[in-house]
Amino acid sequence: MGNHRGLGLHLIFVSIFLVANTCSCLGVENTSIVCIEQERLALLKFKESVIDYYGMLLSWVGNDCCMWERVHCDNVTGNIKSLHLKGDMRGDIVGVMYYLVGDGMSFSLAELSHLSYLDLSGNDFGGSRIPKFIGSFKHLTYLNLSHAGFQGIISHHIGNLSNLKVLDLSSNDGLKADDMAWTFRLSSLEHLDLSNVDLGGAKNRGMSLSMIPLLKELSLSGCGLSNADFAPFLNSSRILSNIKYLDLSRNYFKGPLPGFFLNMTSLVFLDLGLNFFEGPLPGFFQNLKSLAFLDLSGFDLSLTWNFASLLNTIPSLSELHLSRCGLHNTLLSPPYLNSSTLSNIRHLDLSSNSIGGVFPSYLKNMSSLRVLDLSENSLTSLDSNMPNLLELDLSSNKFKQFEHVGIWRHCHLKKFSVSNNYFTIEISDTSKNGSECSEYALERLEIVMSLHGRIPEAVGRLANLREIDLSFNGLTGPIPKSLRKLIFLEVLDLSYNALTGPIPTFIGNLTTLQLSFNQLNGSIPESFGNLSALTYLDLRFNRLTGPIPTSLGRLVSLQQVMLFSNMLNGSIPESFGNLSALTYLDLHFNRLTGPIPASLGRLVSLQEIILSFNELSGSIPESFGKLPALIYLNLRSNQLTGPIPASLGGLVTVQAIWLSSNMLNGTIPVSIGQLAKLQYLDLSSNSLEGVVFEDHFANLSMLKQLDISSNIRLAFNVSREWIPSFQLVSLQLSSCNIGNEFPQWLRYQRKLARLALSNTTISGPLPTWLQKMPIIPFLDLSHNKLKGPLTNLPNGGNVNVNRYDYMSMFLENYLFTESIPRSQVMKNDIFTASIRRSLFLENNLFIGSIPKSLCRRTHLEYLDLSRNRLTGKIPKCLGNLQELHTMIFSSNHLSGVVPSSLGLCSSLYRLKLNGNNFTGEPPSELWNLQNLEVLDLGNNIFCGSIPEWNGESLTNLMVLRLHKNNFTGRIPQSLCKSSNLQILDVAYNNLMGSIPDCLGELYAMLSGNTGLDYRRSADNVIQVLNGVDREYTKTWDLLFNMDLSSNKLSGEIPIKLTALAMLMGLNLSNNHLSGSIPYNIGNMKKLFSLDLSGNKLTGMIPASMAALTFLSHLNLSHNNLSGPIPTGNQLQTLDDPSIYTGNKDLCGAPLPNNCSVHEDPTTTRQKKHEAVDELENEWLFYVDIMSGFVTGFWGVIGVLLFKKEWRWKLFRFAEETMDKINVAFMIRVAMMKRGR
Repeated sequence: MGNHRGLGLHLIFVSIFLVANTCSCLGVENTSIVCIEQERLALLKFKESVIDYYGMLLSWVGNDCCMWERVHCDNVTGNIKSLHLKGDMRGDIVGVMYYLVGDGMSFSLAELSHLSYLDLSGNDFGGSRIPKFIGSFKHLTYLNLSHAGFQGIISHHIGNLSNLKVLDLSSNDGLKADDMAWTFRLSSLEHLDLSNVDLGGAKNRGMSLSMIPLLKELSLSGCGLSNADFAPFLNSSRILSNIKYLDLSRNYFKGPLPGFFLNMTSLVFLDLGLNFFEGPLPGFFQNLKSLAFLDLSGFDLSLTWNFASLLNTIPSLSELHLSRCGLHNTLLSPPYLNSSTLSNIRHLDLSSNSIGGVFPSYLKNMSSLRVLDLSENSLTSLDSNMPNLLELDLSSNKFKQFEHVGIWRHCHLKKFSVSNNYFTIEISDTSKNGSECSEYALERLEIVMSLHGRIPEAVGRLANLREIDLSFNGLTGPIPKSLRKLIFLEVLDLSYNALTGPIPTFIGNLTTLQLSFNQLNGSIPESFGNLSALTYLDLRFNRLTGPIPTSLGRLVSLQQVMLFSNMLNGSIPESFGNLSALTYLDLHFNRLTGPIPASLGRLVSLQEIILSFNELSGSIPESFGKLPALIYLNLRSNQLTGPIPASLGGLVTVQAIWLSSNMLNGTIPVSIGQLAKLQYLDLSSNSLEGVVFEDHFANLSMLKQLDISSNIRLAFNVSREWIPSFQLVSLQLSSCNIGNEFPQWLRYQRKLARLALSNTTISGPLPTWLQKMPIIPFLDLSHNKLKGPLTNLPNGGNVNVNRYDYMSMFLENYLFTESIPRSQVMKNDIFTASIRRSLFLENNLFIGSIPKSLCRRTHLEYLDLSRNRLTGKIPKCLGNLQELHTMIFSSNHLSGVVPSSLGLCSSLYRLKLNGNNFTGEPPSELWNLQNLEVLDLGNNIFCGSIPEWNGESLTNLMVLRLHKNNFTGRIPQSLCKSSNLQILDVAYNNLMGSIPDCLGELYAMLSGNTGLDYRRSADNVIQVLNGVDREYTKTWDLLFNMDLSSNKLSGEIPIKLTALAMLMGLNLSNNHLSGSIPYNIGNMKKLFSLDLSGNKLTGMIPASMAALTFLSHLNLSHNNLSGPIPTGNQLQTLDDPSIYTGNKDLCGAPLPNNCSVHEDPTTTRQKKHEAVDELENEWLFYVDIMSGFVTGFWGVIGVLLFKKEWRWKLFRFAEETMDKINVAFMIRVAMMKRGR
């Protein structure tokens, strides 16, 4: 805990040392002294032993090492006196990370026998031990190995450093001591920091408090100490009476405070925080008259009643930490604590307690208080104003509104933090927000993970703001224009929000502008060119468009520019060549076009340039060869043409060059072989040609990764006797010509973690020396003509790869491809290779059995032995590969029963055994693999029934292929539980029974959504579509197909199947299906292949089939279909008569027999229903007539039968009527005769 609070004597000592050293330099007239040659060579050997990612040792060139940075020499003798190699792995010091990486301290440093100052802190030495030679530096007075990745037992030889005054071994995870007696010999030691070093099992650990007489500062924080370690010294008068600084925090002390503090009257700093102390506070604190700093964090003060009197006894106390002490409002109220008691305290930490509700009023009268930490409590409101308070932290409380923290009432506050409060109400922007104070002193405002809504314009009234951090909130809307009023603003961080709109104009002294991970649009303002103090510009991951302003070229102080992952277009401004301080330029993932400006070659400070994933054209500028500080050059995935400039051979500091996926041509310049620091070279996927030979690697002794794959006209031709000077971790030569023989020089590469020689024309058997090589985690020898057995695969133990080398295979691409969708990452991609341990041997001529030695690769994840000539059985021991997720043994001559042990591979998501001679029933354990997504057992001789499985198994199954086996029984109902199933192929088996209705409920075939987060590419699936066997590779995950053909299925086609709207292929041919084709089959809109041939289907072809607009293959032959063939839409193009052959009652085009009744087939079903309705209506009509007739007849006749008078009148009326008709007729005839 004390490590971060400034160690007084430590800093004073360092300052005096540096001042003295500087003064001695200035006082020496003879400046011609140069360093000792032996010591210079020692430094160079040390330099070679580490990886300098950040250029800390860039100046270590030339003959005079005394002129090198971080090296100080004696101005008389020229001997090296001090090494200042302090790193910073977190960027805490200057905001930028820089550190060295190595496997340990090089023994060459032992040559520096005159060293008096050595600082290697903040670096990464890979878990190595502190070397014994460290004890040989007899003149050493300062040694700092903290935060340096050392592990193991502390070397007792450090005890030989009798002149040592400062020793810091803190914060090395895994570092421990077995005996602390070596510290007793450090008679001059004044400062000792062993924080976070495991001393729990060390002998004599308690004696360190009594056996180092001059010790003034001791830090033993987090060392695993307990009361027993100091039991012999509890009442000792010898115990460090002169000590001023003591840190025992984060240990296992418990019970009352030990009494040995009674004699430590000189204590100024005491940290006892985060232990298990309890009980009343002892009275010996009254002797600590000089104590200024006290940390009792974790001490349960809720049961301590003499707390106020304690504070009265230490009037010198200015900084008090009471975090996690169980304090609550009652204990801190006036009856227990009054403001006069705390009147001298300037810094008070009450964080992580139970103080709730309104801000404690008793704190308001603490006139001396300058810094107050109330974070991680339960405060809800702040209504007190403390005019003398300068820093206030209210983070992680329970404030619900921004106004409740009272920011507008704190006129004199300079630093204010209210992060992690999750305000439920948006920030208001009322006029009263700025009316509490006439002016504000606030300089730093930090509100992280708390806000939502818009940024209020009132923030612009905080006129003295230097830093604003509103990152990781839910802020929306535009950036307020009022921020331009903040003329003193230096740091603005609005990253990780949802801000929209354009970027406003900023003025003032901005040095850091972070607006990344928002939704800002529009262009980058030209006014940015006026921010003359800007050093850090981060606009990545927005929606910015337009060109990059040329005005940015005026920002001569700019050090880092990150504009990647936007939609910027246009060219890179030539004016960027004026950014003389620029060290980091990242413009990748944009739409930049045009040539790369040659002016960038003037940037003498540039260390990293990343222009990948754009549309840049033209050639690589020759001027890039003049960048003296360049470490990383990434131009991959553009449209660059022309040759690789020979001038790149002049990049003496470059460590990584990525030029892949362009259109570069010509030969690889031999000058590349002069890049002595080069570690990563990727020239893959270009059009390079010519021959690569030994001279290309002349001085590449540090080369670790080489990728020149996918240059089909490039030949790799080195002699059989060549022994490279480098030890590669990764080599990729796929799709290059490396000759017919397996490269002999690879036998000397003992650190390979990745070897890709796919499609390189090599042939013949694997060499015998390969068997003695260490196991290569990622090995790809696919698509060659290798033959013979697999017994010579590498089997010489696990590869010994440095941790930083193996991690670099991940970092290499992660830094530049973090936005690439995972579905686009192929098996040969660096990202995939770095995290997958894989063996690819497919498409060769290997014979023999699968070697049991593969079972030793327990971390193997991907195994592909397909398309060879392997025989025999699958070894049972492969079930030991618990991390295996892909097993592909397709297209071999393997036989026997599949071992049940494969069911133990619980991580399997892809299992392909198709195209072999496996027999028997597949082991039931396979059906319980919960992660399985692809199961292909097709083209074997499997038998038995397909088992039912429980609901938890095979829920992720996307592909089930059992094609061409001897399976019997029914299609299991449990298959319908595989909601992600998109390819179902059980064709060419002996399955019986009906097609389950529930197959029409398969979710993926209904919606096209498998529900899985991502797809694995670089896979293949064989399917019959359009009547042809096709192998689908990169697009198989877009295919939805169901093939139940060539079985003995019976019954009708379930109507539910027509609901599978995403289905592209449906094959039910060569079964015993009956009934009619579902009339609504036209609902299957995506169908482009339909085969129902060879069944017993009857009835007419549904007219809705004409709605299948994508249909390109149709086969309805050899059924009992009848009636006219529908016409219209896509069916018009299917004019092959064989589609309908074998249906004797079908008629119409394209068949030769015409239908006898020409009616519109599209209305057939409608007319059928109308005919039925017409018959029914006609019958009802006649019933109505008969009813009317009977009613009318008997209604008249019945009356006449019973009414005589009615009968007489009726007959008389009829007789008179007939007489009249007869008379009229006769008269008419007589008149006609007379008229003649």
